[in-house]
Parts: sequence; C-alpha cells; structure tokens
Amino acid sequence: MPAKDAHIFNPEQLETQQMYKLLIGSVVPRPIAWVSTKNKDGLLNLAPFSFFTVASRKPPTLLVSIGPGVQERKGTVKDTLTNVRETEEFVINVVPDALANNMYESSLHLAPEVNEFEKAGLTPEPSETISVPAVQESPIAFECKLDRIIEVGTDHLVLGQVQRARVDDSAYLGNYKTDIANWEPLARLAGDYANITPAFRLPKNE
Repeated sequence: MPAKDAHIFNPEQLETQQMYKLLIGSVVPRPIAWVSTKNKDGLLNLAPFSFFTVASRKPPTLLVSIGPGVQERKGTVKDTLTNVRETEEFVINVVPDALANNMYESSLHLAPEVNEFEKAGLTPEPSETISVPAVQESPIAFECKLDRIIEVGTDHLVLGQVQRARVDDSAYLGNYKTDIANWEPLARLAGDYANITPAFRLPKNE
C-alpha cells in the first residue's frame, strides 16, 4: 500500500498537460536525440527530442518519440516527422554540454523554411550512407534509415536502423567505448537540463 501522504493521480481525471508534467518530471534524466532531417526539396531541419532510447541491439535500432505540434502550431505535425516520412532517413546526433546553447537555438519554433543548422551556427557534415547530413560539431552521430513509425496516442514512435556510427577521437576511449566524462552529455529533466556528475559503480562503498 502507498504511504498515507502519497499523492495518487488518475490519468483519466487529469488534463493531458498535467499528466505530461508528472511524466517529464519523473522519468529523468533523459538523453537528447538531436535529429537532423531534410524534406523532399532538400531543406535541412534540426530539432532535439528527449523521448529517446535504444530500441534494439540487433539490428542496432534507435527510437525517438515525436509528439504533436506545440501550442504555436497546435494541430500540426512537427517538421521532423514530416521529413522522416518523406525521405525515410535521419541522423541522431548527441548533445554535449558545450553545444547546449546551439541545441536551444535549434529547438525554437521556426517556420518550416528556416534552416536550423544556419540558425544555430552549426555545420552540416555529409553522411556516408544517407543523404541527410550530421552535425559536424557533435562528437557522436548515428546515420539511420527508417524502420517503421508506430502511432501511440497523440505521439509517433520513430524507429531508425543504424547504418553508420561516427565517434570523434575526442569522444572515443577505444574498444567501442565512448569517453563520457570528456564529451559531457547533456540530459533533460523537466523544464531544465543537467550535466552528468562523476560516475560510480554499484554496490556503493559505505
């Protein structure tokens, strides 16, 4: 039984935004997928998503959950989802602490014709296996081809099979391990962000 002072919430009795606030404040910290795409006319797009994880190790597959358009574009589909549907290609770049402000610039609600690479002062880097570029300044990037899109309520789960992984020397320890302490990944909390504190192993020493 829950403690007497526990707060119990029934999703059926809450507004969507109320339950959303509970979710994003509880499921933390979350990694950020910085997704680069392009539309059928070749216009580039770059946007961060924190509903992001590994979906499968074999074949290597990443998952990004894309929600509906924000309040300013309520009832619309995000450009990233539209582009993935059109081209079936995208790149998931990681976000180091050093690029936090650039990522913020790319997250602003801009018109579809605006190139977020230019807006955020970033450099498109050609990919090896797909036509969508990576973020050159990002230390790690995964070239993905669309596996499938699964509609879940108001959101869409985008699964991409990794075709190539690019890890900069500064972020690589060797033996397929990344130097997390050196590239300093940025994490999403509720409305805020966090850095990774020094790692530790379990069990902890008393």
